[in-house]
Amino acid sequence: MGHFNRFKTVVYIPAQVAAGFTKDKLAYDYAFLEKYIGLDKVYLETHRGGTDVEQAQLLMIRDYLEEQGVEVSGGITTTIDDFEGAEAGKQRLFRTFCYTDPAMRGRLKEIVEYTAGIFDEVILDDFYFTNCSCERCIREKGEMDWVSFRRKLMEDVSENLVVKPARAVNPRVRMVIKYPNWRESYHFTGYVPGTQSRFFDATYTGTETRSPAHTDQHLPEYLSSSLIRYMENAWPGRNGGGWFDTYQCWSVDRYLEQAYLTAFAGAKELMHFQWNDLIDNPFVAPMGLMLSRIDRMMEDIGKPVGIPTCIPFEACGENHLEMRFGMVGVPVETTPFFPENGAKKVFLTESAAQDGEIVPKLAAYVREGGVAAITTGFLKKAGDALRKAGLTMATLTGNSVHVTRYHVTGDEAGYVEHQRSVLFPEILHGNNNEWSLLNGGNGDFHAPLVLRSSYGLGRLYILAIPENAAELYDLPVEALDVYKRVLSEDLYASGRGFSMFTYEDGSLILYRYVKKDLHPELVTIHTTEAVTALVDVSSGHRIEPVRESRNEDFEHTAGHCFGIVLEPGRFIRLKRV
Repeated sequence: MGHFNRFKTVVYIPAQVAAGFTKDKLAYDYAFLEKYIGLDKVYLETHRGGTDVEQAQLLMIRDYLEEQGVEVSGGITTTIDDFEGAEAGKQRLFRTFCYTDPAMRGRLKEIVEYTAGIFDEVILDDFYFTNCSCERCIREKGEMDWVSFRRKLMEDVSENLVVKPARAVNPRVRMVIKYPNWRESYHFTGYVPGTQSRFFDATYTGTETRSPAHTDQHLPEYLSSSLIRYMENAWPGRNGGGWFDTYQCWSVDRYLEQAYLTAFAGAKELMHFQWNDLIDNPFVAPMGLMLSRIDRMMEDIGKPVGIPTCIPFEACGENHLEMRFGMVGVPVETTPFFPENGAKKVFLTESAAQDGEIVPKLAAYVREGGVAAITTGFLKKAGDALRKAGLTMATLTGNSVHVTRYHVTGDEAGYVEHQRSVLFPEILHGNNNEWSLLNGGNGDFHAPLVLRSSYGLGRLYILAIPENAAELYDLPVEALDVYKRVLSEDLYASGRGFSMFTYEDGSLILYRYVKKDLHPELVTIHTTEAVTALVDVSSGHRIEPVRESRNEDFEHTAGHCFGIVLEPGRFIRLKRV
C-alpha cells in the first residue's frame, strides 16, 4: 500500500500553495513530509476562491511527485470571488457559490471539466454547500422550506454540474465528495449524503476536532472515530478516509489524537490538511513515529464494532451526545439506519426521533427480544408515540433536578454523596411498573436517572441526560458505570477520561485523552465472557483477572475484572484469551 499497511498517508495542496510552488520549494517540502509522515498520496487543488492554477504548474507538481512514487489526485474547493457576469450583492458565507446564478453555475462546470481533464480522481473540499438566500434563491425556492429547496438544488448541481460534466471529459474519473465534521447541520446547507451517494463514487470525512472547549462547533474528540463509522455505514465500502488539520490544536497531543482516532475507526486514508501548514511544523515530527506504532498494533485487527446508534439522515437533536458517551469509554457504532442485522442492543438519542417510523421499528425490535436505550431527549420528542405503543409509561415533568447525590439501586453500598451539582430533567414513572437502576437527588428528593421497563421479550432503558451533556464526563464513576452497563454487551470499562474501541475479532483499543486531568487513570474492564486474561498485543504482557463481578439488575450477572493503568496520550490494544 505504501508506508503503512492499514492506511495511506495523504496531504492536501490548496490552489494558492500550488500556484506559488517552485521546483526547489516543492523538493524541500517533499523531503520534510517524506521524512516525518511518509507521503503516499497528494490531492492537488486546481481552484479555490479567486485562484485557478495553470495546467503547466499542475503538471510540474504532479510529475515531480509521481517520480517520487507519490500518487496524485485532483481537488476543488467550491468557493469563488465575485467575477464579471455573476450577480452582485449576494451574502455568501465563506464565498460559497450561489447555485441558482447562471454565471456561477457555468463557472463551476468549467472548473470541474478542467480538473477532470487532468486527473482521474477528483475530491471536493467541504465548502460544497450553499447558504445563499439571495433574491434569485428566494424566488426559486417558492413555497418550499430552505432544507427541501437546498436538497433538490444540490442534487441537481451534483448530477448536472459536477459528475456528468466530469465524466463527459474523462470517463475514467472518480468523483469524491468530502463531508465536513458538522454532520448535525448537513441538511440545512444542501449536504445530502442519503441521495448524493447516487452521483458520487466515494466520500471522504472531516475528522478535525481542534479545541472542543473553544471552537464554534464544540466537537468531542471522539468525533474523529464516530463520524468515520457513520459515513462507512452510510456508504458501505466507499468511505475513502478522514481529514484533519492543525488549526486550534494548541498541543501536539491534541493534533495527534485526531489521527489516532481516525485510524482506530478503520479509515483507508489519513488526510493531513494542508501542505503549507505542515512544513517545518513541530506538530508533524512525531506523526510518522506514532502512525508506525498504530499500524503495527492494528495488524490483523477486525472491523470496528459498538452499540448501534441510529442517527437518520437530515436529523439533529442532542447533537454529539453519542460522541460524549464515546468519550467516557462506551464504544458506539453510529449509523443512519435502524439496525436490522440481529443487533442485541441499540441506542437512540433525540436525533433518532426525526425518523417518523422509529417507534414502530423500536417496538418490534424490543418485543422480539432486543434491548434498547433511549435518552430523555428522545423521550421528549417521541413520548406520546412510545406510550401509545406500550413501550413505557414514563413522562418528563418539565422540571429539573439539581443532583448532588447518586444511588445505584442494585448495590447495597451504592451511595455517592456530596457531588458537584449537575442539572438533570425529571422523569416521572409508575413505581414498580418500571424500575430505577440509578437515582439522583438533592436533599429529601430524588428522581430516576436510569429507568428500566420490559416489553415483550425485550427491555427498554431510559437514560437521563444532563442539561449540559458534557457534564457526563464529571459524573462519579459509580453512576457512569450504570450507564455503561446498560449500553454494553459483553464488557464495559469503568473509569473516566478515555475511549474504548472494540472490534469483531474481540480486540479492544484503549486511549486516554490529554485533557485537564493529566494523570494516569485506572481503568477496570468488566466482562461476562469466559476470559482468562487480557494480553497487550504490542508487548505481550498478560493481565490477569482481579475479581468476580456481579449485579443482578443487569444482563451482566457474572464475569471477571481486569485492571489497566492508562497514561494520558497512550494507547493499548488488548486481546481476550
